[in-house]
Amino acid sequence: MEGESPRYRRILLKLSGEAFAGNRRYGIDPSFLEYISEEIKEVYDLGVQIAVVIGGGNIFRGFEGENIGIDRATADYMGMLATVINALALQSALERHAGIPTRVLSAIEMRQVAEPYIRRRAVRHLEKGRVVIFAGGTGNPYFSTDTAAALRAAEIEAEVLLKATKVGGVYDRDPEKFPDAVLIKEITYLEVINRGIRVMDHTALTMCKENGIPIIVFNIKEKGNLRSVVLGMDVGSVVRG
Repeated sequence: MEGESPRYRRILLKLSGEAFAGNRRYGIDPSFLEYISEEIKEVYDLGVQIAVVIGGGNIFRGFEGENIGIDRATADYMGMLATVINALALQSALERHAGIPTRVLSAIEMRQVAEPYIRRRAVRHLEKGRVVIFAGGTGNPYFSTDTAAALRAAEIEAEVLLKATKVGGVYDRDPEKFPDAVLIKEITYLEVINRGIRVMDHTALTMCKENGIPIIVFNIKEKGNLRSVVLGMDVGSVVRG
């Protein structure tokens, strides 16, 4: 609705690679690209500065490398390259379907397809009204894209980290396995770690805690949820404090 004021002015959105596969087992689903572009456009139209970090699980997961005889560091680099593929797909979709100017910044240099990651450049792109897509993870093996999301959120001084998932928020146990799982609307970083609840890895949680960045976990598959979260509505779960 016209006149609505967003609660957050600069956000970092973490998308999983699995989401990009849509209903497929792997690869990129064009219908999801169109859908997520429309969701981001609704937030962009509110005047919010948007940064995105994407996983690569729809193409290759680093920790799976050992199963096929690839050492962990090499496999992690392969996973980082997968995130670049997803980032380029999202960039194309945002510009084609939503008409939003975007920039892909990669932690692994590949100048023909993406700008090298430079923090001040990323912030400048945000200030100029461009959606910034961070690719290549942290640029180092042994770190997840969750950690990359927390790191980039701290570096660009994002007000919140939005963790897009396929469930309604943080639960006391896996809601896909346990129908009686209880939704937890608000929880602290330490409680998540101590109770072993799967939200983000411990490195990412610790980084958010140390930098005072709240994490909102919500279901990205419900249309309009991203916009509702940015407007400060009671959607999903909050990890903070």
